[in-house]
Amino acid sequence: MTASGLTASFPKSNRIQASADFRTNRDNGQRLAKGCLLANWQTLPTGSPSRLGVVTSRRIGKATIRNQARRMIRECFRLHRQALLKPVNLVLVARQSIASRGFHSVERDFLRLLKKTDLLPDSTSAVYQTETSKR
Repeated sequence: MTASGLTASFPKSNRIQASADFRTNRDNGQRLAKGCLLANWQTLPTGSPSRLGVVTSRRIGKATIRNQARRMIRECFRLHRQALLKPVNLVLVARQSIASRGFHSVERDFLRLLKKTDLLPDSTSAVYQTETSKR
């Protein structure tokens, strides 16, 4: 259950896994970088499910750090997938600065990035508020 009371899952059907899909998205999609994330996205026809692909380079750090970065990015997408304004194939590339960040910082960059791309409404806020932002 999420903070809003909805059950949010992230099945494999919502993931981009084939290298051809990553390549098509990179070649035909749009691109924008913000904070610790870089996004490549391509809008899909209405009614299609939004899908996410995550890229983490070895430059980020060891396998444990790369896995943690992937988990944080997938969780951000999972929590905010329902708020997307249109269906997209979204590939998020983790930048080197993600290694030193926590979930709240990654979520903040994720929201800023998708608001800038007009994929999320401006009214969207972080699901899990930090102690300093609750005050």
